[in-house]
Amino acid sequence: MHKNALEDHIKYEMFYFPNFPRSFKEISLFFISDIHRREVSSSIVEEAKGIAKFVIIGGDLLEKGVSFDTVRKNLRKLKEIGPLYFVWGNNDYEADVDELKELFRSEDVTVLDNRSVSFTSNKGEKWHLAGTEDRSLELDDLDSALQDIKKAEFKILISHNPKVMEDLNDDHKVTLVLSGHTHGGQIRIFGFGPYEIGATKVIGNTTILVSNGYGTTSIPLRLGAKPETHIIKIQHTKDKRI
Repeated sequence: MHKNALEDHIKYEMFYFPNFPRSFKEISLFFISDIHRREVSSSIVEEAKGIAKFVIIGGDLLEKGVSFDTVRKNLRKLKEIGPLYFVWGNNDYEADVDELKELFRSEDVTVLDNRSVSFTSNKGEKWHLAGTEDRSLELDDLDSALQDIKKAEFKILISHNPKVMEDLNDDHKVTLVLSGHTHGGQIRIFGFGPYEIGATKVIGNTTILVSNGYGTTSIPLRLGAKPETHIIKIQHTKDKRI
């Protein structure tokens, strides 16, 4: 179980959406959540480099007791892949928040704290990346995160806690949600665990990917819920989403 917890896996995910702006052709990102106490493997970074164009850290970058030297080392490794975007998870608040924010500033990490950023193609089309703060600590503000992009056609929302789906409705027009937090149950006995195993689902008009995450919490063990990171590619299609 300890050996399983230290494995390195990259899952390749391909999504096709009819509302994805055609002029971008394709976007490719690296998604990692729930790092906690782990050091990011160089082998994962080397595999993702040249494929993913930017990195999304889906919360729980650290927890109480993790040194900021380790966090800085992980951020610098991930920056070898591309620019970093971060949302807060519940365990991130166990650290000195002001010091962590200063670290993000010094390492050029874009923090999506209930706000969004936009990307524009050479033909003027846009897609948008929004992020909420942690829901379990009631710091999330979905309306603020989407405030500037209410009418946008293609939005990706990053929320550490997948329960954000309980707050979303069709009027929010969010196409894709990326989450972690659950660790896929972390330890599953005969296939059963406290949470569902990580998976991709379509709920209403929104697709959600929930990751098993990369690290562990409480105890450094995994069973039946392998650690995972993701290379996600998105393209336009005329047909329904896949």
